[in-house]
Amino acid sequence: MTLSPMDDYPVHQIAEPIRQVGTSDRNFYDRYYFNCQPRLGSGHEPMMLIVGLGQYPNLGVIDGFAVLRRGDDHLVVRGSKALGDDRMDISVGPLRIEVIEGLKVLRVVLEAGPDNPALSFDLTFTATAPATLEARHFVRELERVTFDTQRFAQAGDWHGTLTVDGTEIAVTPEVWLGNRDRSWGVRPVGEAEPPGRKASPEVAGEHCFFWIYAVMQFEDFVIVTIMQEDAAGRRIVEDATRVWRDPARGSEYLGRAEHDIVFAPGGREAASATLTFHAPRTGGGLEETLRVRVTPVLPNYLGVGTGYGLETDWRHGMWQGDLVVEQQRQRVDEIEDWKKLFCPVDNHARFEIDTDDGTLTGEGLFEFAMIGVYPRYGFHTMTDVAE
Repeated sequence: MTLSPMDDYPVHQIAEPIRQVGTSDRNFYDRYYFNCQPRLGSGHEPMMLIVGLGQYPNLGVIDGFAVLRRGDDHLVVRGSKALGDDRMDISVGPLRIEVIEGLKVLRVVLEAGPDNPALSFDLTFTATAPATLEARHFVRELERVTFDTQRFAQAGDWHGTLTVDGTEIAVTPEVWLGNRDRSWGVRPVGEAEPPGRKASPEVAGEHCFFWIYAVMQFEDFVIVTIMQEDAAGRRIVEDATRVWRDPARGSEYLGRAEHDIVFAPGGREAASATLTFHAPRTGGGLEETLRVRVTPVLPNYLGVGTGYGLETDWRHGMWQGDLVVEQQRQRVDEIEDWKKLFCPVDNHARFEIDTDDGTLTGEGLFEFAMIGVYPRYGFHTMTDVAE
């Protein structure tokens, strides 16, 4: 066994050095996610940058990516390397994350280099609301646990510089905002495993991944909601929390969220949506606590080139070698239709809530995926699209 600098901190959870996690499951992971975009109405050119970095202790791999949507440009930088002894080394080649102040300030850097000539940045995220711990995500297929994850989310703003094709863009907190999350646990990663016996929904051709994950930033509060459903509409995980920016006000449960999606013709992307929250009423029954109109403004195709499973040669946690860094670039209209059909989309979106005093307008992340069979919206096969 090998010690690391983290063993000097009182953070152990099991009777092992900190490098050893509490399960030998190959699919254990520990990941960062960030998004960064100019505010709607700021006059800035629309764009959306997403950055992710994950460690996979039982696979011996650490990898990361940055994907920028700017106009018709889909630009990806990705890297992978062998995971060393020090879990506090959060870097892959030119990409690194620095925790300046836990739950408050983090720095994300992609240094310019020959392997990523088109994209680099030096950005600092500063929290503008407390972090919120989401509902635990647990899935068992047959007798095996395939998902057992925990995540927290947090809203913030950004400052620093973003350089694209040699042009430096100033990133200031007055204009740029975003959110981040941290998740860890067990989920499918790495090389594909031998198939063996499939869980029954897959055998029947009824696989479904219906997914909504939204972080909605309003002036005084942030709403974080998550929904995953199977083909029959049963919830696998759900949460809906309003986090007040003033820590003294804390947070509140908004109740069960329901969705009404309008799909763009010819695919499965959301053209608009309404999210309605219902909480238990005193004396029985449910009452509507909040209704949010969602308008996606700029989609970023999160799964294309970044390791979320569309490409068989590059998946999160897959062994690529001691260090590999790559840049990929294509026009959005050249992304294959099948990839868009099976790809979660991270939308920079506008959110609106009608109140007695007028309409509250916010913005943020609306992550959406409708993959597989979902009869409610007319998708009866894996390849049905909206009319």
